[in-house]
Amino acid sequence: MLLVVFFLFAAVEACSPSGQAALLAFKAALNEPYLGIFNSWTGNSCCGGWYGVSCDPETLEVTEISLRGESEDPIFQKAGRTGYMTGSISPEICKLDRLTILIISDWKGISGEIPKCLTKLSQLRVLDLVGNKISGEIPSDFGNLNRLTVLNLADNALSGTIPNSIVNIGGLMHLDLRNN
Repeated sequence: MLLVVFFLFAAVEACSPSGQAALLAFKAALNEPYLGIFNSWTGNSCCGGWYGVSCDPETLEVTEISLRGESEDPIFQKAGRTGYMTGSISPEICKLDRLTILIISDWKGISGEIPKCLTKLSQLRVLDLVGNKISGEIPSDFGNLNRLTVLNLADNALSGTIPNSIVNIGGLMHLDLRNN
């Protein structure tokens, strides 16, 4: 009986091999040297034990990545500092096609461009990349993200014009593009 319970618990935590591969590629493009938030990103328990990752309990597909550089989380309080992360957002993240929430905010050192493939994540409801050094233009087809309710790209180094397609996002309730 105990063995059965163990296997059921282990199965709930495991994510799909493709989800795990996408997360590890995402992690490989980033460097967070002070807090060790990626220390838990080992093994195949990405749905139950990886910091900032949540999954659908039925499909075990990754649905949320929430990594905030300024947080009330005990990991920040224990370290007595806010987060600092460098690197870029790998396009491999777009292989997580069930992603509904993507928060990579307030790390101050994440640079590069917004991967254009993010506009293909049809389930995405929240995209929060505030407080980094992301540059380049906002992808022109952001209007394809018709489920998006929050788009926060403030406090980065974005350039160019605001894409006209953003007006096509009928459910958008929060849009913040300031300080770019």
